[in-house]
Amino acid sequence: MENEHLVEYLSYDPPTEIELLLRSKVFYQKMKTRRSVRHFSNRKVPIEVINTLLKTAGTAPSGAHKQPWTFCVVSSQELKRKIRQAAEKEEFENYNGRMSDEWLRDLAKFDTNWQKPFLEIAPYLIVVFKQSYGLKENKKQKHYYVNESVGIAAGLLIAAAHEAGLVTLTHTPSPLNFLSTLLKRPKNEKPYLLIPIGYPLDEAKVPTLKRKQFDEIVVHYT
Repeated sequence: MENEHLVEYLSYDPPTEIELLLRSKVFYQKMKTRRSVRHFSNRKVPIEVINTLLKTAGTAPSGAHKQPWTFCVVSSQELKRKIRQAAEKEEFENYNGRMSDEWLRDLAKFDTNWQKPFLEIAPYLIVVFKQSYGLKENKKQKHYYVNESVGIAAGLLIAAAHEAGLVTLTHTPSPLNFLSTLLKRPKNEKPYLLIPIGYPLDEAKVPTLKRKQFDEIVVHYT
């Protein structure tokens, strides 16, 4: 029948309980070492690697399978420079009036400021856009749970990059509208995240941070 939904059988090879536990622990131990990095090397990364990471991000679940995301990959040095200049303009305003004193105190441990040289140094900037609605033949199409869907895709991208051996930073200069202008994105797309990706400097430093304890983030109901 024309309107009949197509289905297929799930391809699934069930692991043993030992394999299940081992895989979960191996992945946790790997992800436990993930850090947000601001000191990037300009060492080149094969574009095939970046494209494969983005394919992984594209496997994320989404509301009604609308896949409401666009990943813009920026390697042009000229365009990266323009993005840096625009981001620093907004960040200067943030650090000099927009941010509350409490916000600035919370950021102090990261030793960061309005200057963002990594936006030019990292070999790639991945700008994640969320599609507020779809456009097909110039007609609007409803999208569902857009923020949740795009957030999951971005999380998969960050995890995949770390698994591959690269570092990232979830950079959120606010407001982000300059990215829409510089990248000439359509009106249904809004910038969501700006993610520099590449190798860290050999002498890259990260702040000493302590994650919450397990019982602070998990509640079991049995």
